[in-house]
Amino acid sequence: MAFAQVGILAITAVMAAVPVYPPVGPTTAILDHAALLGSVPEPEWYEANIPFVDVPDTTIRDTYYYRWRTFKEALKYTGPQDGWIVSEFLGPVGYSAPSGGIDAAAGHHLYEGRWLRDRRYLDDYLDYWLTGSGAGPKPATDALNDNATDWAHQYSFWAVDAAVARASVTGDWRFLTDRLPALSRQYEGWKATNFDTARGLYWQTPVWDAMEFTAGSYQSDDPYHGGDGFRPTINAYQYGDARALALLSRRAGDNAAATRYDTEAAQLQKASETVLWDRSASFYKHVTKEGQRIADRELIGYLPWYFHMAPAQNSAAWAQLKDPQGFAAAYGPTTTERRSPWFMHDALAGCCRWDGPSWPFATSQTLTALANQLLDYPAQSTIGVGDYVTLLHNYAATQRKNGVPYVAEAHHPDEDRWIYDGAGHSEDYNHSTYTDLVLSGLLGIRPQPDDTVRIAPLVPASWSHFAVENVAYHGHNLSVVWDRDGTTYGRGAGLRVWIDGVQRLQRATLGDVTLAVPAAVVPAQPEVIDDAANVSETGYPAANASYTWHGDTATNAIDGQDFHLDIPSTRWTTYGSPNRTDWLAVDLGAATVVDDVRLDFYDDGGGVRVPDSYALQYQDTAGTWRDIPGQTRTPTAPAARRINRILISPPITTDRLRVVASRTDGGATGLTALQLIRRPDPGVSVAFTESSLPIDAGRTVTVHTRVTAPVAADVRTSLELPRGWTARAVATRRFGPAATTTWQVTVPAGADPAAGLPIRAITRSSTGVNSALLPTRYQFDPADYPTIAWDDDFTTDRLAAYRVDHPAAEPSPRLTAGTGLLTAAADARAFAVLAAPVTAAPAGTAIIVEPSRFAGSSPEDSLFLGLSAGDSSNALAWYNNHFASSGADVRVNGTAYPDATGGCCAAVRWTPGDRFAVVSRAGKLTTWLEHDAQWTLIHTAPTGTVVPAGWSPAVGLRLDAGSIALDRVTVRTR
Repeated sequence: MAFAQVGILAITAVMAAVPVYPPVGPTTAILDHAALLGSVPEPEWYEANIPFVDVPDTTIRDTYYYRWRTFKEALKYTGPQDGWIVSEFLGPVGYSAPSGGIDAAAGHHLYEGRWLRDRRYLDDYLDYWLTGSGAGPKPATDALNDNATDWAHQYSFWAVDAAVARASVTGDWRFLTDRLPALSRQYEGWKATNFDTARGLYWQTPVWDAMEFTAGSYQSDDPYHGGDGFRPTINAYQYGDARALALLSRRAGDNAAATRYDTEAAQLQKASETVLWDRSASFYKHVTKEGQRIADRELIGYLPWYFHMAPAQNSAAWAQLKDPQGFAAAYGPTTTERRSPWFMHDALAGCCRWDGPSWPFATSQTLTALANQLLDYPAQSTIGVGDYVTLLHNYAATQRKNGVPYVAEAHHPDEDRWIYDGAGHSEDYNHSTYTDLVLSGLLGIRPQPDDTVRIAPLVPASWSHFAVENVAYHGHNLSVVWDRDGTTYGRGAGLRVWIDGVQRLQRATLGDVTLAVPAAVVPAQPEVIDDAANVSETGYPAANASYTWHGDTATNAIDGQDFHLDIPSTRWTTYGSPNRTDWLAVDLGAATVVDDVRLDFYDDGGGVRVPDSYALQYQDTAGTWRDIPGQTRTPTAPAARRINRILISPPITTDRLRVVASRTDGGATGLTALQLIRRPDPGVSVAFTESSLPIDAGRTVTVHTRVTAPVAADVRTSLELPRGWTARAVATRRFGPAATTTWQVTVPAGADPAAGLPIRAITRSSTGVNSALLPTRYQFDPADYPTIAWDDDFTTDRLAAYRVDHPAAEPSPRLTAGTGLLTAAADARAFAVLAAPVTAAPAGTAIIVEPSRFAGSSPEDSLFLGLSAGDSSNALAWYNNHFASSGADVRVNGTAYPDATGGCCAAVRWTPGDRFAVVSRAGKLTTWLEHDAQWTLIHTAPTGTVVPAGWSPAVGLRLDAGSIALDRVTVRTR
């Protein structure tokens, strides 16, 4: 076995390369795909994944391809634990689940993405919400929904219905029946928290429907959240999920469960008709918990049709969609009817007010519901096919800005402008569907759970042609062409349908037809892992570069996202670099096997261009960068805006890799993505038995790996470590196909224990490389700092020994010491930092403080700890008792270093008896809180070389009134 081996290592057999894209298979060649796609980056992805559409309405058609581009941008690879998710915002937001997931629009994401050929994106995404990080615990706080304790119930979410809608396209029912218990838990979770047994209905807070400031909200005492009520949203969602669970249960052979879910759906439907349906207004409405039905119609009243929950006799509701006093608008529909006194109330005062603006989220729900009304309900005279097409066209036309396709958060209903459109935040907002409306609505491809497909287009009689090609349906390729006289596509007149390139239907007229398709095929798609991805952009893998333009970061190239936008950007570029050659390097922390590298070069056609050449290198144990041997490149020359793939044979094992890009004219280059692709062996698993590993410099610790593999398989295991660390295997125990190995890992004396370097366990077989990462962490223990450099228990007055610094132009509080307390008292804002008469030790210093009480003043009631060198030079962590938060501030000669704050702020609450500590070590300030004899890390501030040696350990007190008291200050060093 190899231990911490870095360099070139041959694997016994070279694995077959995994295709970059899923193969399309036999199909038709009717449309000019390149012309339809235009100048999108990476056109090969679209060729492999999306259905190609041609319709006479160019606004609808062009928006179709734009929305596939935005969906691709929203695909985010988060790492081996959760794989792919679909993001809502292209940049991160503070209220999202781990890695940026938000379940508010996840149902939309599943409906939209169900047409992709590559199933891995939504397979991972569903698992993220059902059993992964998206199903994990979240704080039950007002800002994150205090009624929910997990992320998958933060917002209303029609998870099971959307999963079944997706399986109706892919034909992969096994994937869902295997996850039936998790799907049931998602459904039951709402019953546990939001179900009113007396009324038989679910309630929700409007803001957790993703709808703050609604017409109903303004009629409550909390316009932002909105009054809790029984709403068409969550009740329709739960009805759809119950029906979907019934279908899945029958497929799994559990008829009793299916009957129960059907019964619950029927009961919910009946209660909704009794409580939510306003007969006098012919509409479903929000009803307060007190039983008051609001007067206003809101667009959410159409949701029962989305799930086929509304009975046929309620079709009169659709008249409001065309009524100028209802929801009709040039850029509509509106979210609240115009006749409501709350229509557009404060809607132009700032985001986000769902009392009138045109909202793609609700528009797409309404159009899905309307397609269901037109295709799945009895004929009626209230609304027709022409209305659907007009609404879809208007929805497409709304998605414009400066004449080009664009979608943000909300649009003015009567003016050609987006009203909620924050720069670096709202661009290409992935919070709705559109391509699904074209495919399942306009073109009428109605997925079925059996071996059929229904084709019932909602196109105008005036349309002479349309075509859709390469629809990945039940593992086959479906193409549909309508060409009234045969002159547009040259395939004959009338309606024709092909399956896998073979014509299966021809008829002279359009109509509603159901066609048999071959039994569903679920093509194998091997798992692949990107070992370079770091979606959090913290810790490891870490990226750095020889030069980076100030608007970019090196880490953007490994953030799990790959798109070519200026704002927001996810790229590294060298714009403005003085160098003719620049490099981007990735430090993995611990080595992995590298045999498939993928690069996507950024090229804006102007200041940043594809390089003329590039080198791919690894760093050897001596620190020398060397070209990786055995490279096969596709394409052979660097290409812009597409995947440049480098296969490496034999594979190498390395922890550091870089790309060196050159342009003969000295121009700038860039990367939107650098990926290290690894294919695991599906028959092998490797894991650590520990969840994290506490370490310190100069210590030896024990770690355990568990490998499961077929008994006869040739599988080799190694432990790959950070440079300078060593390990040896001391024992291996076997239990059938599983083997648990005990390792002794030694951390060198000069290591930074707070660096967060990982340990990697690797198994190698002839069919794949499996890997497990174990994060390391430093755990503060005062005993690790054995020398007491200063200790003041304030039994006597030693204040004269301290230097008093003033980081702010504020007077000192009244300071007194004696009888075991240091007290700082003030009647107005006061601040003083007491620097101890010692200097911090380069090997590490810990400043420990035992507060006795805080002042209770506002806003300042704060304790500071860290290092000080005078009034203008301080590196101080702080705790503000009023706000229950902690952070850090670093200043040198009066200059603040915001990059050295480590981010602000950490939530923490001191209670009597707790102690604070700040550790200065290896260029970092770490803040710790001791509660019940357990030290917990609060905050890390990377001071690096900003703070010179020789500063004094210090404690500061800042308050607005009253007094703060400390029991003890201790300085310990290594």
